[in-house]
Amino acid sequence: MSAEYATFGLAPAMRAGGVLANGDYQVHRDFVDFIVNGRPLLFQLADLDAVSPLAADIPPAIFTAHVRRLLLEARAPLGDGRYVIYGCPECEGLECGAVTAVIEKSADGSDDFVWRDFAWQTAEPADLSLNGYHGIGPFRFRGTEYRAALDQLLAADEPQARRRVLLIGARVALLAKLAAALRTIGVGAEIAADAAGVPADELRTYRAVAFGRAVPDATRQSVRTAFDLAGVEVAYVDGLAPIIPLLVAQIEYALDRSPREQRRLVRLAAGPRAAEVSVTSTCRVRLTTYRLDRLSRTRTTELLDEVLAPGDHVVPLPPKTTKGEAYVVARTSTNVLTTRLPH
Repeated sequence: MSAEYATFGLAPAMRAGGVLANGDYQVHRDFVDFIVNGRPLLFQLADLDAVSPLAADIPPAIFTAHVRRLLLEARAPLGDGRYVIYGCPECEGLECGAVTAVIEKSADGSDDFVWRDFAWQTAEPADLSLNGYHGIGPFRFRGTEYRAALDQLLAADEPQARRRVLLIGARVALLAKLAAALRTIGVGAEIAADAAGVPADELRTYRAVAFGRAVPDATRQSVRTAFDLAGVEVAYVDGLAPIIPLLVAQIEYALDRSPREQRRLVRLAAGPRAAEVSVTSTCRVRLTTYRLDRLSRTRTTELLDEVLAPGDHVVPLPPKTTKGEAYVVARTSTNVLTTRLPH
């Protein structure tokens, strides 16, 4: 089968971390995704919780080695000229499963690159008849476009992304629990009463600032001014409620650098009787409600955990989940959305 020309690009992507309804943690990962014919290649592989080898939290030398492999300037890590395209977000072991493909120069002697024979691989050698992605590829990328995209990664001074969050609030115990949860999923977090007097170099290490509900407007403005004077652009999060999984979800949304037009989960809305969620590709969606009862205790209900087809979906809300102050969190493997339920 001859490979047809496809466009090649790169874009920031994220594996959404979080505190799940059952109490488990999901690790946050920033990575660079492959954009093939204008769409993330990851989304073309149905529902897959994985990251590319171009992850932001690996040592620079290893990051560079992965880029040079994709440029065919280093040997393939697997047999038969196969390269890892996506792997487990928790580890690098092949036994967890990985999407692999043969990467080679075009046989006609041009400078084009060809990705072919995609497969799900858990051991060597790859079994294409059993685990091949027969509807994916082969892709032929023009050499100049392909090299230019990957060379930009090599030219970057610092491939690692900022993953620190500054927490501002009055409830120190709550902030300590939130900071612990964020650190557990791989996001750095610091607690402060304000940002006044903090050196600009330190402020530049943050990508988001989260405010507690009781933080006065004067303090919020002071923090914003400090970051503005330092020339640092960060996302600001107004905490919805003192519920750790909900606050983590809000912060995850703020940390998402992926282009909005290339996200999988694009809409979440909630009415008194149902929630509506929209996805752009087939993926697993989890829908969870959190509410505070009259004693300010958190009540959690998992509404949905299914693989959904692209489009709009309506999920009924049981009456008990909408009493009082309640919120909905929708998540896929790549991003997360939150919204408040109407009283």
